[in-house]
Amino acid sequence: MAEPTTGTLKVPGATLRYEVRGTGPVLLLIAGGGGDAGIFEPVADALADRYTVVTYDPRGHSRSPLDGPDVDQRVDVQADDAYRLLARVAPDGAPGYVFGSSSGAIVAVELLIRHPEQLARVVAHEPVLVGLLPDAAEQHAFFGSVVAAFHREGVGAAMAELGAGCGEERGGKPDFSALSPSMTETFQRVHGNTAFFLARILGQFSGHVPDLAQLDAQAGKLVPAAGWASYGLRLHRPAAHLAERYGTELAEFPGGHVGVTTHPAQFARKLAELLR
Repeated sequence: MAEPTTGTLKVPGATLRYEVRGTGPVLLLIAGGGGDAGIFEPVADALADRYTVVTYDPRGHSRSPLDGPDVDQRVDVQADDAYRLLARVAPDGAPGYVFGSSSGAIVAVELLIRHPEQLARVVAHEPVLVGLLPDAAEQHAFFGSVVAAFHREGVGAAMAELGAGCGEERGGKPDFSALSPSMTETFQRVHGNTAFFLARILGQFSGHVPDLAQLDAQAGKLVPAAGWASYGLRLHRPAAHLAERYGTELAEFPGGHVGVTTHPAQFARKLAELLR
């Protein structure tokens, strides 16, 4: 595959680093957790024959520095970042496609609410919109306890509590033993974002509740999605709730919450199918 074109975009409070591959309609991929553009590399390469695939490091992650000290992140600000990036890579204003995963899916949903005219379809893979659930208070308490564990005991304790509370996925643990050198480098880089994610994103984003009246008006463009291996677990439930709310089938991707990295070839095929 040809090397992607890289660029930077100055946004209020940060500078975003982004990558562009391929030709065709614009497809913006938004990483979740502490992820950055690199986690999408195999999927982006697989889709570059039919889309102009755009990936980026969200503000405060990896190679997209904040202008000043770390601050709590806001969903609306990151949605505006994505909008500005779409305007940069699709200056003719043609509606683009968006895929977001986890906290990146929260950003994708907010982008749909705030800028629907810019989007043709949004695939939201396991958005952590637990505020939509009937037991929202319990869900918020759980994520609050993870953040408290981080401040009390550090990254390891917080991630252990997060993993235990999110439950064990079907099909066994993911195998990352055969990663390419570039993906190994990505995983090492992304690991450095974990503290920022726990301190500045996890509590703030899991506490976000979208404007449902505005989202209802754009429901025809939204594809709620989840991983096969996540079925019935905490991170699966908000997407299932959205599918039920809008009377649509919940799109099922291979793998679990991080299926984009554990099953990239199959993931790319499923995403292409949903965008068609």
